[in-house]
Amino acid sequence: MNYYPFDSRNPLYRSKIGALAEGETLRLRLLLHKDAHVHTAFLVLRSDNDNSLQESVMTPAEWLEEYRFYECTLSLKEGLYWYGFRYTSDYGEFSVTKTETSLGIVSSDGAFWQQTVYSGDYKTPDWLGGGIIYQIFPDRFFASGQEKKDIPEDRYICTDWSKQPEYRQPVGEKCRLGNDYYGGDLKGIEQKLDYIKSLGVSCIYLNPIFEAHSNHRYNTADYLKIDPSLGTQQDLCDLIKAAEQRGIGIILDGVFSHTGDDSVYFNKYDRYKSVGAYQSKQSPYYKWFNFTDYPEKYESWWGISTLPETLENEPAFSDFITGENGVIRYWLKKGIKGWRLDVADELPDEFLDKVRIAVKSESEENFLLGEVWEDASNKVSYGVRRRFLRGHQLDSVMNYPFANAIVDFLKDTNSERFINTVLGITENYPPEALKLLMNHIGTHDTARILTRLGSDEDLGGDRERQSRTELSAEQYERAVILLKLAAVLQYTLPGVPSLYYGDEAGMTGYGDPFCRATYPWGYENIKLLEFYKQLGGIRRNCNAFVSGDFIPYVCGEGLVSFMRKCDNSAALIAVNRSNKTAEIEVPYDIRNIKSAFGTEVKNGKITIEPFGFAVLTK
Repeated sequence: MNYYPFDSRNPLYRSKIGALAEGETLRLRLLLHKDAHVHTAFLVLRSDNDNSLQESVMTPAEWLEEYRFYECTLSLKEGLYWYGFRYTSDYGEFSVTKTETSLGIVSSDGAFWQQTVYSGDYKTPDWLGGGIIYQIFPDRFFASGQEKKDIPEDRYICTDWSKQPEYRQPVGEKCRLGNDYYGGDLKGIEQKLDYIKSLGVSCIYLNPIFEAHSNHRYNTADYLKIDPSLGTQQDLCDLIKAAEQRGIGIILDGVFSHTGDDSVYFNKYDRYKSVGAYQSKQSPYYKWFNFTDYPEKYESWWGISTLPETLENEPAFSDFITGENGVIRYWLKKGIKGWRLDVADELPDEFLDKVRIAVKSESEENFLLGEVWEDASNKVSYGVRRRFLRGHQLDSVMNYPFANAIVDFLKDTNSERFINTVLGITENYPPEALKLLMNHIGTHDTARILTRLGSDEDLGGDRERQSRTELSAEQYERAVILLKLAAVLQYTLPGVPSLYYGDEAGMTGYGDPFCRATYPWGYENIKLLEFYKQLGGIRRNCNAFVSGDFIPYVCGEGLVSFMRKCDNSAALIAVNRSNKTAEIEVPYDIRNIKSAFGTEVKNGKITIEPFGFAVLTK
């Protein structure tokens, strides 16, 4: 039998797979054929903070058929490391490097393997593990009809709940992109808590709710005031209390990399009585922003002038957000269970360190989630390698790699690439972060998942075209079939599934603003909705989905199956995206497992029809 020199995902070569705690001992083993006539084998290690290579001699160990192991142990401080191997022989010197997967080959052209080392006291909240997140764009979920006070007169109030969100920006018109409000509010969310609970939800993530002059509210006007269109601070407190009674925690969206130009802090349009940074260099907020030619030119988020960037490490701003009496603790004291940080990869490390201290000072069970679109364990932003997931910053992140992997698999049936993506994340992320990954397949920043799965059109580009484009009946039906497969994967992979409001009801729509339409109360896809309720119940009742190991099983073209296992629970999941029937034998060690959803077990096997699935639990 032929063996690879190394495989970072195989316990034959590593005493522990994945990220390590600081000070934890790891044994690495290299496997080389006798015909290589090895003299000496070396581990080659590089700290990400230091380009110099360190080498350790590997000790010859036992034989495996005609191959011999060479091994060494190491214990590392918190940080990010890269490693490979080399050996000398009768034939010269050779390197062992990484292929596109986890496998090693004798070549100097490959990459090094990544080793994440996290703080030994890295601990994330327990209340969310095994749960489900429900993301709500507040203006579009449900309108209570409660009378509001102090709503600015320049807002367009839409009275037709089913109207398509405005995508145009006519000059001088109130009804324009970002300025159409449908009346969804905090009281409306409270009134629908029983519905949300029926989905198995344990956490509601609210897009921004602070006063701001656009319906998305990512242009904050006042961090300490609820937007009047959504209600009052008391309405938020009532929602928190009512949700808590149902076992649901509320997390808020923290937008700290920029404010709005129409805000208490910048006050470009004289809306507020405050002296804003735009109005005077004597403003208490002047140092929060970087003016290049005062007052008209200033650094703004992605060059959008309505979103002046903040200097997060400026002491006054940093204290305002993270201090003892700052924004983060102010709202935590009202009862929220945590924060989602907008564009976390654009916030400096020093600021993130302070955010974590502020969040955890109120309770270790408070949750801190970051928006990062790539692999957060090795992300580089603004020329700096980030340390989001090593124990001193974020609890976890939004899991875009999984979302993209799920969609790609359902579109191109490449199961090997899907499994490799999932294993890459499970290998790179600390287990505490892994168990709380926000596993979404659609958010306010992406096209609706049904549209993404069903459309042959470009998902971006011209908004006029997007406004006129809808899925055909055939496309919609096919997309629903694929969505069920996507949801099965999303709800059973490591992490916490996040359901974007209305996806469970069959909503469609291209990108912003079409992905932010109103929830279709009374016009839901009932069969799809019942599917999500059943899937949510299964997830909440199986301990393997809390932090069980991810173990790939049988995979092939269009077929993915894997197990989740912990001490007292197990699950076997299979998804067949192909046009052919697939048959899988249930592993002997979990032979008493039972079908929870989808295909039944017969004679120790499951037969999965084309575009079918199976979820087995015990």
